[in-house]
Amino acid sequence: LSPTTPYYLFVPRDTALEAQYKRFVAVPDIFPVNSVGIVTARDSLTIHWTAQEVWRTVVAFANMEPELARRGFGLGKDARDWKVTLAQQDLLDSGPTREHVVPILYRPFDVRYTYYTGRDCGFICRPRTKVMRHMLAGENVALLMPNRVEHVGAWQHALATNVIADHVVVSLKTIDYCFPLYLYAEQQRHEENKPAQKRWITMLLFEPAGPYAVRKPNLNPALVEALTAAHGKAPTPEDIFHYVYAILFAPAYRAKYTPFLRMAFPRIPFTADAKLFKKLAALGEKLVGLHLLKSPELDPPACRFEGQGDGRVSKDRRTGLRYDAAQQRVYINATQYFAPVPEAVWTYQIGGYQVCDKWLKDRKERRLELDDIRAYCRIVSVLARTMKMQREIDELYPAVEKDTAHFKPSA
Repeated sequence: LSPTTPYYLFVPRDTALEAQYKRFVAVPDIFPVNSVGIVTARDSLTIHWTAQEVWRTVVAFANMEPELARRGFGLGKDARDWKVTLAQQDLLDSGPTREHVVPILYRPFDVRYTYYTGRDCGFICRPRTKVMRHMLAGENVALLMPNRVEHVGAWQHALATNVIADHVVVSLKTIDYCFPLYLYAEQQRHEENKPAQKRWITMLLFEPAGPYAVRKPNLNPALVEALTAAHGKAPTPEDIFHYVYAILFAPAYRAKYTPFLRMAFPRIPFTADAKLFKKLAALGEKLVGLHLLKSPELDPPACRFEGQGDGRVSKDRRTGLRYDAAQQRVYINATQYFAPVPEAVWTYQIGGYQVCDKWLKDRKERRLELDDIRAYCRIVSVLARTMKMQREIDELYPAVEKDTAHFKPSA
């Protein structure tokens, strides 16, 4: 063994493969503005299934005596960066107003709701305003992934979002970073209702900016120049994002570079072949559409909800949530199930989560409404189509590394 910087690993490494991998572009060198996802510190208080549940919680919590609020919501002792009184003051300072009730990606394909003001150590402990405001200011998309993966196994830790995101969307054993595609200019307004001596300009970080808002791509200009020189034409920001997404979902890429993907942010090989770049970007665009649950391919869904019952996800170990491989059924109770759900779809993982199992497990003892049933059927469709598209990407991937665009990544 010859341990070397920066990790000094006491395990054998394929140094030639590592040298090749390090010539690729690290994701933070592609999308320079990024941060860890949101840390709430009190999920039970801040994250809810519907916007109305968030609003009822906010109104009740903001107007209670602090100790009564602590007991009533089961909040326990204050933490260093989260305190009941500061959380309440944050709500009162912001109104409260329904405008701050927004969707948040909590787990894979699991969008819930929270109250977001953007103030550190407030209702939400760490709102990550630097990045998340760009997800609220206008239309946007972002890449979620961890810096490193601690568990042993396949690397499958990437997902797209078009809303603000929690810090463990991809895995409870990792910390997700959010890489937005676009950065929106901060808007300003004058606080006319303040006394003259206290008037100030307030940043409007969280109001929709509208279709004419000023925005710029969160892309490394040197990379864009390198791709323009290689392809003879400047790629669109969306093409770059979609190309990166396609590479991250290529099984051949994941398998080949697994040891390095676990250690740090992925590095992306950019092909110098303009036609190949466009083909992969097109596949990546379809994948993003699927993962945002916006693709027209999701209707009609690939499975149905069948059986008589109350639609409640049972926690009973024998007759509750379980998978019947022989009949390709996902039972939520003794008599009701989703089918057909192929075993490969049932076991498919994003990050540390077995998606089909996790989504339902989080809803134990809850009654599935019509929207929930439709969402789950669409998730089954998403995963089936994702695997199909991964095979298509894999057919193209070997050609990517034959001729890559010249760009010097960070050390």
